[in-house]
Amino acid sequence: MVENAEDTEDAVNAEGTVNGGGAGPAVLKERRVEDAATLKALADPLRLAILDVLMAAAGTGPLTAKEIAAALDEPQTKLYRHIKQLEKAGLIRVAGTRLVSGIVESRYSPAQESLRLAPEIFSSDSPTRVDAYDAMLAAMDRVRGDFRAHAMAGRVDFSRDDSGALSGLFSHFSYRVAPERLIRLRRQLAAVFDELHAEGNSVAEDAVDVTLFTLLYGVGPAPADGPAPAPAGGSAPAAGPAPAVGSRNDGGPGTES
Repeated sequence: MVENAEDTEDAVNAEGTVNGGGAGPAVLKERRVEDAATLKALADPLRLAILDVLMAAAGTGPLTAKEIAAALDEPQTKLYRHIKQLEKAGLIRVAGTRLVSGIVESRYSPAQESLRLAPEIFSSDSPTRVDAYDAMLAAMDRVRGDFRAHAMAGRVDFSRDDSGALSGLFSHFSYRVAPERLIRLRRQLAAVFDELHAEGNSVAEDAVDVTLFTLLYGVGPAPADGPAPAPAGGSAPAAGPAPAVGSRNDGGPGTES
């Protein structure tokens, strides 16, 4: 299958390179997402996986669709449409192209180092609110799929090591707290993420890839005229107090798993 079959008017140099010489625009440190088009592009676990692969490889150089497919263990032909959607949304870009056996082959790179959903898109009057929740749900599916694959392959371990420490952490709790405590908890978690973001990726030989997925939200009382509509693919929020129950594996109170 011909990749990027659009007409190419650029001259080809002796090495067979097309559009491959420039440095291109600078990569954003963080992209703030607030438009529907970008949110729709993010609302698919496979597109998120493609974006993750490109972001992880940003330090070593752009990748072809073939290399992305190999990293994801997916058929190359399955990725073209998703790559185009990410490119159209400006989340990835073509870093260069070259002719390979008469076929124009593109190499892709991410347009940003990280993404942040703008808080405004979650307001009750936001036209992109459902799109924002769809992007979040896609991220949950992506993490679930990745975790299952790594766990089944024996690449993650939630047991204790020789010192008694746990390498992983799993907590799922519901508590009833004062609004100001929720805000303080959110700030504490954000501080940890900001610290990690500032540190960047470790170059240590024994460094490991870590996935940190956090979902924190407060559920308010149901409206007087009945439960509020649920986001696409989700459940309507429940009314009434939330009991302090849950499961965890960090050695604290609760059901250890």
